[in-house]
Amino acid sequence: MTANPPRRKTGGRQAQITIADIEREGLRLGLTNLTVNGVATALGVTPTALYRHVDGKLGLEALVGEAVLRELHIVDDPDEDVEAHLLSFARQLHTFVLEHPGLAAYLQGLFPRGEAGVRLQREAVEALSRRGYSAAGAVLMSGTVASLAINLTAAEERHRPYFEGPHQRELEKVYALLAADDVLSAAHQELPMITSEPYFRMVMTGCIRGLVAAAPPNRPVIEVLTDLGLE
Repeated sequence: MTANPPRRKTGGRQAQITIADIEREGLRLGLTNLTVNGVATALGVTPTALYRHVDGKLGLEALVGEAVLRELHIVDDPDEDVEAHLLSFARQLHTFVLEHPGLAAYLQGLFPRGEAGVRLQREAVEALSRRGYSAAGAVLMSGTVASLAINLTAAEERHRPYFEGPHQRELEKVYALLAADDVLSAAHQELPMITSEPYFRMVMTGCIRGLVAAAPPNRPVIEVLTDLGLE
């Protein structure tokens, strides 16, 4: 993508900017590197000019985060049962979040924070409603699966520099510590090497099976919550 030149002050007056300008430069910087000063500098204006359009850093994050989420469209295969659908939902979310650094942290905050988030939550509820869930049950199931998927993806992002980046020597130190412990060394020798995506699929499959067993379609939500320990 070719960067647009920054706007310049003309005639002693601050250059005019729009929400679209801010969104464009925010997307170019990305959520990981997003700052009010960074966007203002890219647009050739002062931070004060941005504050006329967005409510500080959180408002800027919401503007850019929702723009990213507008590109997320979960494919729902009507032939999939509840378990298969939820796993597909989790895997699609996992892939999209990994492709957009900083999105995991955005999603771990308040959600939804805009129309794109509302649309995603509504579509998730509708997909489970077609499989027999009440709206409340669908919110519980889809929200729980989404939270697990996002948290696992965020952890994967944090671990990447140790497996694929500049901190691989630190990972070697961890392996050395494990090898020096008789119990842990023996245990790890029995475990196969599991890469990130299969590990994600394994954990999500186990969690989803447990959720579906505890909360099948048509079971009252309050009964599910009580059974799972909510007092």
